[in-house]
Amino acid sequence: MLTSYFNVLNSKFCYRDMKQSIRYFLSLLMLTALGCKKIVLVNISTDKAVYNPGDVVSFTIDDDLPATTRIRFRHLDQTVKQLPYSSRTWTWKTPSTDFTGYLVDLYSVDKGVEIIHGSIGVDVSSDWTTFPRYGFLSDFSQLSNSQMDDVIKNLSRYHINGLQFYDWSEKHHKPLAGTVSSPADNWLDIASRSTYKSTVQGYITRAHEAGMKAMSYNLCYGALNDAASDGVQNTWYMYTDVTHTSKKDFPLGAPFKSSIYLLDPSNSAWQQYIAARNMDMYAVYNFDGYHIDQLGDQGTLYNYNGGIINVANSFHPFIESMKKINPDKRLVFNAVNQFGQQGSIATAPVDFLYTEVWDNNYSDLSKIIIDNNSYSTKKTVLAAYMNAGKSGSAGTFNTPSVLYTDAVIFAFGGAHIELGEHMLGNLYFPNGNLQMPDDLKSSIVNYYDFSVAYQNLLRSGGVFNNPIISVSNNAYGISNWPPQLPPPVGPLQSKIYIVGKQVGSKQVLHLLNFSNNNTLDWNDPNGIKPPPTTTTGLKLSYTTTQPVSKIWFASPDINFGVARNLTFQRSGNIVTFEIPWLKYWDMIVIE
Repeated sequence: MLTSYFNVLNSKFCYRDMKQSIRYFLSLLMLTALGCKKIVLVNISTDKAVYNPGDVVSFTIDDDLPATTRIRFRHLDQTVKQLPYSSRTWTWKTPSTDFTGYLVDLYSVDKGVEIIHGSIGVDVSSDWTTFPRYGFLSDFSQLSNSQMDDVIKNLSRYHINGLQFYDWSEKHHKPLAGTVSSPADNWLDIASRSTYKSTVQGYITRAHEAGMKAMSYNLCYGALNDAASDGVQNTWYMYTDVTHTSKKDFPLGAPFKSSIYLLDPSNSAWQQYIAARNMDMYAVYNFDGYHIDQLGDQGTLYNYNGGIINVANSFHPFIESMKKINPDKRLVFNAVNQFGQQGSIATAPVDFLYTEVWDNNYSDLSKIIIDNNSYSTKKTVLAAYMNAGKSGSAGTFNTPSVLYTDAVIFAFGGAHIELGEHMLGNLYFPNGNLQMPDDLKSSIVNYYDFSVAYQNLLRSGGVFNNPIISVSNNAYGISNWPPQLPPPVGPLQSKIYIVGKQVGSKQVLHLLNFSNNNTLDWNDPNGIKPPPTTTTGLKLSYTTTQPVSKIWFASPDINFGVARNLTFQRSGNIVTFEIPWLKYWDMIVIE
């Protein structure tokens, strides 16, 4: 059955809707038509982004399906429940096991061929920081209820479980506009954008209803030029000289209200001050925590008394102070290009590790995640801004560069903050100049479903390794990660790169297809990366002394991420099997 399923690339299809054909083009290639058969493909949605064990999930699809359709609930490759399809809506009570990912798909069988009509991931996790999928909001103008509903519904479909409310506040040193007893209805943010209390509160409420957490963004050490009138003392700042003559500033031009002046994060008086201002904010806005930002390595800085400040190490006591004063609030701290991560941020009471990435090689993405794993057991989220060189004017993202980057980050167990009201292509989050083309809109849903469905293999521990893999029918070869370019530049030395990880008794192999790449920059600033050459019938040999009972395959690029068993043969220590399809990213699990 598997062979017939994948040998339909030349089949002819009659499908009812061009919009659906765009969204599921790759999946259509994988289905059989058997003449001119009508194959119905559907979009599936759920009522929330994430669920607690024992919650009831409500599912909805956007079209009718054949009466022979079945609803299948899977954990990894195992079916845990099946239901007959009867209408466009149905419910499922989630199992009692916490921190588990599922894939729910709709399928039918025609003449021995399984046809997948659609799928969706379901995350059953009582704490969002176990598998953080971080998104953002950046527009707090006077929005209607329907506008906010649409944004949260869209982010919920990506299973985003935490939101960074970026630059919503009036001032870095005083986030609440107005007072606790009389909060302002509207104000100008630091970039002089109109911001409304009704929008901030409306988004927090909607996020909570969808199962998401709401995090208030702010610097750990920022003040505007009017901070003295709000009680900020000169003795709290960082200076560029030993005589406290020149405050360290971060210049900003119009339309920003002011440059940002930097305070000493280790100064206990400043810690008490900003924590009190946060308490005022929490009294009005039901944020779940504080997303703490910094500006990276700013060179040698001094306190008011002329002492050198170890800025990287100052982040740890700042975080501890925020947690002590507001112990019920969650904390995330941006380690800009890893500045302060090791031994300071990672060991402080943050809920996961967050790195804004400025090194531009694919191997830098994986190294940050692996390094963070060595610093802490906490999960990693990367802020990696795609196609940033194009973001100064209107345009579209390059689909291959986004999918390459997500494939690497997800395969190594990380998450990518990239989704908000728009996809993120610039360090200034309100910049929405670049939009997702239609093929990326459809693919990114499949990638996030995949990251949820297989999160227990992708993000629940394990040890990365270098399995012995060879390929018998690929002219470009296969190598273990990381990819390498020959000197000085040129095509990659290999076409396919293997990321191996041992998870319990399972050997996981991630196949990343870097064919057609002549550079290793993940950002692809000008958005020119071509898609990889799709490979079919890839024959692999795996060397192992361990018994092998089963091999299965899944990919976000085909078949809606649904797992398929692979046949294999063994001769001595060599296990051979065939991969039916590889575009960007395949996952092979050897049990």
